[in-house]
This record gives sequence, C-alpha cells and structure tokens, in this order.
Amino acid sequence: MKLIELKDVTKSFDDGRKKIEALKTTNFSVEEGEFVSIIGPSGSGKSTFLTIIGGLQTPSKGKVYINDEQFSELAEKERAKKRFREIGFILQASNLIPFLTVKNQLQLVNKINKEKFDIKQVESLLSDLKIEELQDKYPGDLSGGERQRAAIARALYHDPSVILADEPTASLDTDRAFEVVEILARETKKKKKATIMVTHDERLTDYCDSVYIMKDGVLNKK
Repeated sequence: MKLIELKDVTKSFDDGRKKIEALKTTNFSVEEGEFVSIIGPSGSGKSTFLTIIGGLQTPSKGKVYINDEQFSELAEKERAKKRFREIGFILQASNLIPFLTVKNQLQLVNKINKEKFDIKQVESLLSDLKIEELQDKYPGDLSGGERQRAAIARALYHDPSVILADEPTASLDTDRAFEVVEILARETKKKKKATIMVTHDERLTDYCDSVYIMKDGVLNKK
C-alpha cells in the first residue's frame, strides 16, 4: 500500500526577477515498510521536496496523497491536523524541548491530542529503542546519539504513517550515525511506516530499500 504518493508535483518561486523551478514535475511513491533515501547537493531541491510531502509548503501544480488520502489540497487548518496525525518529523538538531524529560516529550503529544497518557506504551517504545533508562533525563543530559533516539521515539509515538528525516545524522559521529539509521530502518519495517531520509552521507544509504538522487529540481532513482 502506498503511504506517500506525489502525482505530477511541481514547485516554483518568483524572486521578482525570474521564475525559479525548485521542483520539476515529480511522480513518486513510498510503500508501507519502505525506507527511502534522497541524496543530492545543497540547493538541489531536497528540502523543497520534503517540505511539500510534509505539508509545510503546497505544490504549484500536482497533488500529494498521504495514506491514500488527499493531503496537499486540504485547507491549511485541516492539513495541519492531518500532518500532526499522519507524519513524524526527525530533524538534524533533534528539536527536543530542553525543559522536558524524554518521557514528558511524549506526554506532551497526548496532551495536544487530548488523549490519556499510556506509560506502558512509552516504556515499550523506549525499550525498543534501547533508551528506557533515559526516560527521566533532559535533552541536555543526553549524548547526540541518545537525543536522536529520543527524537525517533517522539516521531513514532503517535503512530504516524509517514516518517520524514531531514539530515538526522549530520551532527553525529560515524558510529552513532550508522546506529541511528539502522534503528530507523528497523522501525520502518517493524511498524510498517513509509520513511524518507534526506542525507549527504551516501554510506548510510546501504540501509535503504531505494535511493533517489535530486539534482536541479529533478528526482531520479539511482
């Protein structure tokens, strides 16, 4: 089943002097349980591509579907609701809230959703990521690799269909980078997510099912 699908999607900007085609006509899909990486030089369109899938930008043309449902054409308020429900983000800097413990980062998701906090679910997820002993620690007390594991936990906690990882290992040393990507690959399969990872490190693509190259706004399978 396709959890992500782009149909004839383009994105262009007008900088006042000329039209910039950040993303040329793109057709793309990711199945459940599939881990895909996007590589390419800076300014090639990778970030534009990812933010369109994440609903942070809308395409100039074409449509985006998440979990077989229309996404890009929803009104901003409805798109935001669906984004929170269906998409988990993992960023380079982990973006954890500094004054919340790892456990409280997840509890916040329940508060936003007005759902009951399930400590057993939290403990199971943190155990799966091998950070259960860190649940009462603050981000400042964690190593880079531990923070990214906590970020993965937060991204997975509300059980989204899609995981979008934007340079999730850029701030990590080699060993921790491989460790984080291995976890992402494993959790994608185990929890049947559709995961897209943007990375500059081609060594990490060995863990991926498919690799795409973005260059000058054009996406091609490697």
